Amino acid sequence: MTRTAVFDGHNDLLLRLLAGNVTPEQVADGLPDGHIDLPRAVKGGFAGGMFAIFVPSVGEGIDHAAMTKPPYDLPLPDRVDETTAAAFVERGLDRLQALETAGAVSLCRTAGEIEDTLTADQMAAVAHIEGAEGVDRDFARLHDWHARGLRSLGPVWSRDTVWGYGVPFRYPSDGDIGPGLTDAGKALIRECNHLKIMVDLSHLNVKGMEDVANITSHPLVATHSNAHAICPHARNLTDRQLHMIRDSDGMVGLNFASAFLRPDGKMDADFSIDVMLQHLDHMIDLLGETRVGLGSDFDGALVPAPIKDCAGLPVLIDAMQARYGAVLTEQIAHGNWIRVLRQTWGV
Repeated sequence: MTRTAVFDGHNDLLLRLLAGNVTPEQVADGLPDGHIDLPRAVKGGFAGGMFAIFVPSVGEGIDHAAMTKPPYDLPLPDRVDETTAAAFVERGLDRLQALETAGAVSLCRTAGEIEDTLTADQMAAVAHIEGAEGVDRDFARLHDWHARGLRSLGPVWSRDTVWGYGVPFRYPSDGDIGPGLTDAGKALIRECNHLKIMVDLSHLNVKGMEDVANITSHPLVATHSNAHAICPHARNLTDRQLHMIRDSDGMVGLNFASAFLRPDGKMDADFSIDVMLQHLDHMIDLLGETRVGLGSDFDGALVPAPIKDCAGLPVLIDAMQARYGAVLTEQIAHGNWIRVLRQTWGV
């Protein structure tokens, strides 16, 4: 990587592979669309990140078209059953291994391995599960998936699970909606702590985040969330939540999703990079310089038009360097992720 290396908190490239739309070899050689492939990653300095395995909803999903006309409050899909979800996670881990075999990624299990890959012409990939429907109650699969490389897990994606309750796609709103973790969910957090699997708070509601904070021995981390003070969307974090993350020495990755960035909550990519900097400004002010990173949601969101895809990351990096200087930009681009992952994983 010749540009500033970006290690990213969240992407959904695996969902494209699991849908059968692209192959691992095409990701390695270059794709005509989407946000991530290896040639564009090298061009833009996208050094890797958390590669999410997200189990799609059965039937109709979120009506994203409604998000172009705020205000909105979108119904959430029904739960996905454990057997279906577990099979999907298994396929996701297989696809991640296939990406490594194709030479597109290097599967990383430690912060040191990520550091070693930052300057390579290959993406560092950390296996992440977004929504833990496939995890069984005695955690046998969780242990097996950890052995296969799983190092990060979100107990919920906005729809409810046996582990807890998520936030809706609602604007304007906050995430103070309903109960938090179930008793099973609290046991899941303890087991993740035991295995040193990072817990992602991005889709949890306020009570769920409070429950995690009361249980966990690890830093609180939201891999792809923004500042509610700038965009009052239910998916974004209030100042109180940001203070909780600060107090745990955790961090937040800036989500590139247009509807979570724009103050009007509209899913429209036509806006200035300065809006992203406003979120960064606010989070740096409340969290501190060592607790803010990037969490693009590439291949899972409508990102700002000036960026377009991972090859466009220098647009944001250049704006950050002009605003924050080279040292802080490096921290936000990858240094802070390395810090919190090493603190969580111990290696």
